[in-house]
Amino acid sequence: MRHAPAINDYITREEIAALSAKSDLRATMTVAFQAALGLAAFALAIVWPNPLTILAAIIVLGGRIQAFGIITHDCAHGAFFRTPKLNVFVGKWVSGAIAHVPLDLYRRYHLDHHKFAGTPDDPDKWMVKSYPVTRASLKRKLIRDITGQTGFRDLMGEIKGFKWSQTGPSVLFHAALFAGLLIAGAPWAYLMWWAARIFVYPLTMRLRQISEHGVAKDRDAMDARINTGTTIPRWWEALLLSPCNVNYHLEHHIFAGMPPYRLAKLHALLKERGYYRDHDCIAYGFGDVLRRATRPA
Repeated sequence: MRHAPAINDYITREEIAALSAKSDLRATMTVAFQAALGLAAFALAIVWPNPLTILAAIIVLGGRIQAFGIITHDCAHGAFFRTPKLNVFVGKWVSGAIAHVPLDLYRRYHLDHHKFAGTPDDPDKWMVKSYPVTRASLKRKLIRDITGQTGFRDLMGEIKGFKWSQTGPSVLFHAALFAGLLIAGAPWAYLMWWAARIFVYPLTMRLRQISEHGVAKDRDAMDARINTGTTIPRWWEALLLSPCNVNYHLEHHIFAGMPPYRLAKLHALLKERGYYRDHDCIAYGFGDVLRRATRPA
């Protein structure tokens, strides 16, 4: 079994400490920016209602559900706000409610992923164990996502497993969202959220999962450069598919407690010092991700 070299060969403890510093202001700005994008999407479709603006709004909203799920992930690590109580509050009642991710349940599950990454006990391995797949197989998966089959299946699973202690925050969010749109005179716009949730979000989730571990050279290796991938997205890919710096997944696995708004700087530092040299672990754009995720029939 291969093991990674000591990370301190590439970065000092002082640099790690500086990059691990959390900021309530930066975290709050991230939440506000994602919320503003969501509100702007609703406003676009409500003020200029036509098929193109409604479709654009639905796509942007799908990316925001992804973004708030990622924020919940960072709160679960205690790696977002400097104030611990804010990680809990925002992770449960704001981002977790919006993304339909129960914070406590997710934290217990996800921390095992980090603990057992590179081993047979990784609870996330089933999501990407078949990759690389044939182009025909990948096409079928993507078609299931964009036609709503995946989203509807997942929604039915949420409904069947409903528990107020876990899903209550999401119910309150939807009540507030519908009330706000009703007051704005556009209750019909509430359906855009569900269109995003069922037809767009599953596709963004699949692509993100593939980029993180589906393109890894060896998911049974202990070296993060071999069992995990990082993607450098185009600006629109970052907006829709990998917001909040979630694309720096390899770096996140090295320092799970480092705030996401510092991962780009960490990546640049490690790249400059040769940490990724001789490791094909960085994809450039999601087209590259899909190329790596497919194999000949």
